Amino acid sequence: MLAIEDLDTPAVVVDLDVLGHNVRRMAEHARASGVRLRPHAKTHKIPELGRLQLASGAAGVSLAKVGEAEVFAAAGFEDVFLAYPVVGAEKGRRLLALSDHVRLAIGADSAEGVASVGEVFRAAGRRIDVLVKVDCGFHRVGVAPERAAEVARRIAEIPGVALRGVFTHAGHAYHAGTREEVKAIARREGEILASAAESLRSEGLPVEEVSVGSTPTARGAMSVAGVTECRPGNYVYCDASQVSLGICGIEDCAMTVLATVVAVPTADRAVLDCGSKTLSSDPLRPRPAGHGWIVGRNSRIERLSEEHGVVRIEPGEGFHVGEKVRVLPNHACVVSNLHDRVVLTRGGLVEGEWTVAARGRVR
Repeated sequence: MLAIEDLDTPAVVVDLDVLGHNVRRMAEHARASGVRLRPHAKTHKIPELGRLQLASGAAGVSLAKVGEAEVFAAAGFEDVFLAYPVVGAEKGRRLLALSDHVRLAIGADSAEGVASVGEVFRAAGRRIDVLVKVDCGFHRVGVAPERAAEVARRIAEIPGVALRGVFTHAGHAYHAGTREEVKAIARREGEILASAAESLRSEGLPVEEVSVGSTPTARGAMSVAGVTECRPGNYVYCDASQVSLGICGIEDCAMTVLATVVAVPTADRAVLDCGSKTLSSDPLRPRPAGHGWIVGRNSRIERLSEEHGVVRIEPGEGFHVGEKVRVLPNHACVVSNLHDRVVLTRGGLVEGEWTVAARGRVR
C-alpha cells in the first residue's frame, strides 16, 4: 500500500479517521440539541462524503448553486436546500426538472428575486419551497430581522412558491477576536432567527424551518430554543482558520495538502510546489497571517503566486529540496473546489480517492 509521502505533489490529502470523527461529532451535537442537521456540502462537493453525513443522521444537504444540486441529485440525493438567493427563469427550469426526483427548497431575500423561479413552477402547475434569508449581522444578503415578516408575506403571495421558513448565516463569526465573541455571535444568531420566525407566525405565515448555519457558531446557535435546523459545512475538514478561531485543534483537521520543496534560495526562504491554484488566496481568519501552516513547523507560507508557495523559514528550522511537507490551508472549502480529487488516507497509508464531482459548478 502506498505511503502518503510517496504521492506525487501537490496532493490534497484527507485523513479518514479524523474525517469520520468530525462527521459523527457534529451529528451528535445536533441530536443532543434536537435539531435537524443539513450539512453544507459546498465545502467538499463530494457525494461519497455526503452519504457519510446522511448515514450519521443528516436530514439532507445544503448547497449553493443549481449545478451542485444537479450533481448531487444524479448521485441519488433526495433532499436539497440551496441556501442561496436563486434568481432567473433558466435556473428555474433546471430546478423544475430536478423537482421530479428531489425535495427542493431555495433561499430568497426579495420577492423580485424569486418571482422568476416561481413563474416557471406556476406554469407547470407546481410550487417550489422557499426560505427567507434573514441578516443576523453578517451584512451580505438577507433582510433586516424587523422586515422579515413583510418580505416573507410578499414572497408567500407569489404564484408557484410555497413559504417553508427562514434561514441565516453568521459569517461574521469568522472575524471574531475571541472564542467568547464567537459564542456570543452564535447565541445572537439563534435568537435573531427564532424571533424573526415568531414575527412570521404572528402574521399567520407558515414556518416549518428555522435554519441556522456556520461551523464556528453551530453548537451555540443550534441550542437556542426555536431553531429547528443547522447547516455547518467546514466542520468535516476544518482548517487553519477554525484552529485560529479556537473552534478546534490541529488534530481535528482532516484535510492537508502534501507539497514538495522545490527550491531553497536562501537560509530564510523555501519554495513549495503549491501556489494559489492549489491553496487559494483566501486569507487566514480572523486575522490575515500568511497562506498556510507547515504542519509540525513554526515556518509559514508567507506569499503565493500561481504555482509557488513561498515559505518564510523561522530561525532554527531548515528545509531541503525534494523534501515533502504537509500544509494546513487557511480555508478548506475553496481548496476542495480547486482540485479534481482528494486522496483518502488512514494511518499514514493511501486507501483510495474521491472525485470532487461538483467542483466548478458555480451556476
